[in-house]
Amino acid sequence: MGVEADHAETAPDADELVVTALSCSLVGQSQEVFLQPGSRAAELYGAERVEEDYFCSYGLSPQYRPAIEAAGLPVTGWEADGEARIVELPSHPFFIATLFCFQTRSRPDAPHPLASGLVEAAREQAPA
Repeated sequence: MGVEADHAETAPDADELVVTALSCSLVGQSQEVFLQPGSRAAELYGAERVEEDYFCSYGLSPQYRPAIEAAGLPVTGWEADGEARIVELPSHPFFIATLFCFQTRSRPDAPHPLASGLVEAAREQAPA
């Protein structure tokens, strides 16, 4: 990956498009996400597949997935065709990036598992 890495929405003519248009826009859709067993996301959800809401049309370019994973940022959630939906940084106390908007399914009396996980990780990192 070079210094010219960019996003197709803001720089469609860039040489290195790491973020590209999805094969199908997900704006306003819900979609099943398959979770890597043993990943932090799977542990937080307590499941290997979940349904999530989307408001996007761009995601990780499939051609960059091998390089990103080799650099230590594994894809731990994907949709039925294998397109990335979640990446995690295992060496970080809590780094989970999603393509979906998990907060739309979070409520004060029923927080989303990823929101609860973030709060718990922050609590664990707080000085005593």
